[in-house]
Amino acid sequence: MRRSSLLIVLLSVLGLGAPAAAQLPIFDAHIHYSRPDWDAYTPERALSILTAAGVRRAIVSSTPDDGTLKLYEKAPKAIVPFLRPYRTRGDMGSWHSDAGVATYVEERLKRGIYRGIGEFHLSVADAGAPVVKRVAELAADRDLFLQAHVDDTTIEKLLTLYPRVRFLWAHAGMSASASTVGRLLERYPKLWVELALRTDLAPGGTLDPEWQAVFVKYPGRFLVGTDTWVTSRWEIIRDYHRDVQRWLAQLPREVAEAIAWKNGERLFPAP
Repeated sequence: MRRSSLLIVLLSVLGLGAPAAAQLPIFDAHIHYSRPDWDAYTPERALSILTAAGVRRAIVSSTPDDGTLKLYEKAPKAIVPFLRPYRTRGDMGSWHSDAGVATYVEERLKRGIYRGIGEFHLSVADAGAPVVKRVAELAADRDLFLQAHVDDTTIEKLLTLYPRVRFLWAHAGMSASASTVGRLLERYPKLWVELALRTDLAPGGTLDPEWQAVFVKYPGRFLVGTDTWVTSRWEIIRDYHRDVQRWLAQLPREVAEAIAWKNGERLFPAP
């Protein structure tokens, strides 16, 4: 290992952070700007928080979708809009069985700005529901990603049922192991993984060796993310990405750059 790289790793392990020169731009693959956030943060303030955290661009989805549009209208080059199939938060548990959701999604997609559909929650039992099938057809026909907050069994079922669709797996399944993620990446070339809330990747600031091995083997298949699922999460974005920078600094530079921002830029080129 080069001396400079060793220094970065040692500083990270000691909790002292990486040198300023090692800081990488961030493509954040999991941001929400939902109704409760609007009173707390204006669109301008929300965008300034992302900028202060080193986030150059971000995938944003919101409940309702108007929150995403508020940010996109202010910064169309920085915001990658995804369409959530939730008209209200009440849709979270029932969207897959509500024909009105399919109509809603189809109508909203006519705006022509969305790069994906999601983030959505789903169980394996509902993966083949007619509404899910229709949403997958819309995504495939428009070359949109589906961002799924599901476990490893469900993501595999979705990938099998809808082979034309590219999937962005939220939170790496929340609890899926590095070996499980690696197995799925090897088997399914249309799967990408975002790592929001996965603080277990680097307990105590030290990157887990099994995760490191998977990142090095599949450097083009991972993205980082925050998940502002509640309003209070907006206040920790900067600290959260400071911790992300620490474990990124323990990877080979080209791998770290890919995960931090290059994969996002490649998958979602700026308009």
